[in-house]
Amino acid sequence: MTVLSHPDTQSSASSEMIASELMSRNPVSIGDGATLEEAIAFLTDTGFSAAPVIDAAGRPVGVISRTDIVVHLRERLEVLTEPDYYQNPDLSIPTTERQTAERPHHSLVRDLMTPTIFSVVPEARVGTVARRMVDLNVHRLFVVDRDGVLVGVISALDLLRHLCP
Repeated sequence: MTVLSHPDTQSSASSEMIASELMSRNPVSIGDGATLEEAIAFLTDTGFSAAPVIDAAGRPVGVISRTDIVVHLRERLEVLTEPDYYQNPDLSIPTTERQTAERPHHSLVRDLMTPTIFSVVPEARVGTVARRMVDLNVHRLFVVDRDGVLVGVISALDLLRHLCP
């Protein structure tokens, strides 16, 4: 007979774990000056649903997600499909130039990202990390040092790994 321990009976050493022990170090991120086209390629190539956006100093300034991109593209399509656009196109610009001017690569990540950072310090206890994720209803928290520089990320999956050693 196999006996499974209840989560409440975990050792106190397990509950003493801190964010720096749970986090993925040196998370890949995207610069706030990257283009939409670069963000799409980045998220597609890495398979991530979202990534931190950092400034030139390495400080997180937001999050770019697939959802942010889809919302932006949908809004852009709504603007392009207004009846007035089709009834009064600017025929003085050749079609190929109009299409190039409408390409999404002119949008920058800083204009599309969610400018909110949910973070913890490396010394935050695992219980605090879990409670913060639940309270904020988020799937990841960024770990920033005392200078505000991004040093890691903790995902919901990281917490599950901790619970299932």
